[in-house]
Amino acid sequence: MAGLFRFLSLLSLMAAIAAAAIDSILSVSASSVILTSFEADWEAISPQTLALVKASVEYYIHPVAWRSGVAILIAQPAFAVLSAMSLLFWMVGYRRPRPDGLLVERS
Repeated sequence: MAGLFRFLSLLSLMAAIAAAAIDSILSVSASSVILTSFEADWEAISPQTLALVKASVEYYIHPVAWRSGVAILIAQPAFAVLSAMSLLFWMVGYRRPRPDGLLVERS
């Protein structure tokens, strides 16, 4: 299970780097800072899933949960949201290294 979360962390980190690269290219070409929101990127990639998640959150949790929680989160820059997701996935999938003195040899 830890391997799955580390893989999700890798995918999120790669997506964050891609989003940051796209934003930096757009910023240089426009000669001003342009930060694309996570919601705008999600809408461009898959508008059906964004509508499905919104409807699910409003139906199963509460409409206020979308407006005061999720909508605020996805309005942030895409690279920041994806970087935070990558960090959270990495923390969930992290395994501490074994101490050297606790290895038991079998005979």
